Amino acid sequence: MWTEIKEYLPLLIPLVIVQFILLGYTIYHILKHDSYRRGSRTLWLVIVLIGMNFIGPILYFAFGREEA
Repeated sequence: MWTEIKEYLPLLIPLVIVQFILLGYTIYHILKHDSYRRGSRTLWLVIVLIGMNFIGPILYFAFGREEA
């Protein structure tokens, strides 16, 4: 089983790194700003942290982020 996982590590490691960078930037952005198009700070933090993969941050930047 380990050899099967080992085959995919060159693909998985960059995806995990990008996922954590996106998650970190999203949380930073939510905490830095006070206004949102839809919802509140608490709602977006819950959505982003529960949908921790790529879905939560993508939903925030698509629907919640206030236009500058």
